[in-house]
Amino acid sequence: MSNNTVVQSIEWREDHVRILDQTYLPNREVYSDIRDVGRMWEAIKKLRVRGAPAIGIAAAYGFYLGIKDLPENAFESFWVEVERVAEYLETARPTAVNLNWALERLKTTIRAHKDKGISEIKDIVLETAQTIHAEDKRTCKKIGENGVELVPNDAQILTHCNTGSLATGQYGTALSVIFHAQEEGTDLHVWVDETRPLLQGARLTSWELMNAEIPMKLITDSTAGSLIRRGKVDMVIVGADRVAANGDTANKIGTYPLAVIANENDVPFYIAVPLSTIDMELENGETIPIEERDGDEIASFNDSNVAPKKVEAYNPAFDITPHKYITAFVTEEGIIEPSFEENFKKLFED
Repeated sequence: MSNNTVVQSIEWREDHVRILDQTYLPNREVYSDIRDVGRMWEAIKKLRVRGAPAIGIAAAYGFYLGIKDLPENAFESFWVEVERVAEYLETARPTAVNLNWALERLKTTIRAHKDKGISEIKDIVLETAQTIHAEDKRTCKKIGENGVELVPNDAQILTHCNTGSLATGQYGTALSVIFHAQEEGTDLHVWVDETRPLLQGARLTSWELMNAEIPMKLITDSTAGSLIRRGKVDMVIVGADRVAANGDTANKIGTYPLAVIANENDVPFYIAVPLSTIDMELENGETIPIEERDGDEIASFNDSNVAPKKVEAYNPAFDITPHKYITAFVTEEGIIEPSFEENFKKLFED
């Protein structure tokens, strides 16, 4: 994998986190140093760091930043503050399960070491956050390697939102499949949905693919259906922010209509995710919380109005794709086909 492909969107630097602030891309590469939990909350909320796996990594580091200066008194009083920091971070982005997953893992780690000194517990939390980061890099590489078999030569691939190195620890999820297919010599071309309203496809996916010298064309979201109907798309592959136990999937708004159109035209529709995105506690997609964002994201762009002032806008960040429209999931453990409910259960029982 070329160095151009491997973007470092988030990294730990001695005593703080450095992120590539994605709100400035593609025009400027701006790196921000984050030294406290409040700034990390803001970075997650404002999409300076985004993508379910990257949010989980950022939350883990943010959690450490939130507890590192807590008084080192009795464990009970320390634990009260630990839970407060975790609850605060959870409010930044409610849909992405990786955020909650990372925080729960850190809290479980703290409970497992409650007999140790508070200073030592803090060190263990940082080590665990770094482990989560390293694991995600390995996981995303494996997702890409496992998904290569799905990509035919001369493939016309359509993707939505951003699922590359910017959205994860490294490589990405859906884009990892594309990167690894190219590395193995597969000829391919990618149709990139602009992904309204914040243009993660136009700003971020285009930037990553062009850096990797992968042939691509940017399209409006509303162009995708026409391309699929005209036989210009061989497969659709996207990521996800949360997957329910039956396979229903929450992803960036606009994913559901893509899945329906792909199904109508017999085009395979794949979801590439780490297992940490699958929430076995949720029976189906109806119970996945959907974040609703500020309507100004629709009514304006780059501080310029694109709609009348004070217009009312409805701006859900995600939609739910029912499992019946999904051909398969690409994970670090391989390709998972229907019945998703049965196969997820086997995977997690093992």
